[in-house]
Amino acid sequence: MKKYRCTVCGWIYDPAIGDADSGIAPNTPFEEIPDEWVCPLCGVGKEDFEPVEE
Repeated sequence: MKKYRCTVCGWIYDPAIGDADSGIAPNTPFEEIPDEWVCPLCGVGKEDFEPVEE
């Protein structure tokens, strides 16, 4: 699964880890995160994330 980076603060969403503080379970693809989810570091929405090329 692809990781995504916040273009504002640089925080990386890793689907293997998820975002427990926001109720996103490990192994949740970025595409399946609810649209109202926001970056846990700076608070911007999903539209401000881009795929990380590995």
